[in-house]
Amino acid sequence: MTAESQLISGKSVRSLIRRGLLPALSIALDGEFSKRLFDILFSLTVLIVFSPVYLFLMLLIALSSPGPVFYVQKRMGRNFKPFGCIKFRTMVPNADEVLYEIMETSPRLRQEFRKNFKLKRDPRITWIGRFLRMTSLDEFPQFLNVLKGDMSVVGPRPVVYEELERYGRHAERVFSIRPGITGLWQVSGRNDIPYPRRVQIDIYYVNFRSFIMDLWIVFKTIGVIIFPKDNGAY
Repeated sequence: MTAESQLISGKSVRSLIRRGLLPALSIALDGEFSKRLFDILFSLTVLIVFSPVYLFLMLLIALSSPGPVFYVQKRMGRNFKPFGCIKFRTMVPNADEVLYEIMETSPRLRQEFRKNFKLKRDPRITWIGRFLRMTSLDEFPQFLNVLKGDMSVVGPRPVVYEELERYGRHAERVFSIRPGITGLWQVSGRNDIPYPRRVQIDIYYVNFRSFIMDLWIVFKTIGVIIFPKDNGAY
């Protein structure tokens, strides 16, 4: 499904709410308190139910290469407040040094990285890291960020400081809410979408978000994890 059709689906959801074809309760659940309550309950449930998977992945990461199991990167949160975004480590321990060498020796990869802040065939990624990224399981520890209040289960994609300029005059609006573990961008093709389109998707979510839309995105995310082929993750 294309990003355009995903947005159309989102519009359809809101149309159903306006026409009264979905329970009125869904509208009442759109408030800040309700979203935060859902975030906490959902995150606790996932962390408890899937704790055996969590521990097994930690073991595989530890065996794949030397270094810490987790990787914490500074990302921009609500109202531009930076926070430490927690992920499972998917790269070699000296990833920053390898990236510097790539930037110096490969103009093509340097251009690709500056365009998307990612490399499609990143030589720094470990064997287990490639699987974690393909299935989006590398973001599993971010449920801890949700419990801390840095993130939401569903929201705009968390970005590094250097990406803020891509949002232009819309940055203040997009970052007026918590970034999400998943979101409309994540279920619309992810890194296969050009960056300007990603920004449009985040803007759309912020302007038209609802509890029903969040549930729809969560269910779509489950499908991406179970059937990771061609989901745009790398």
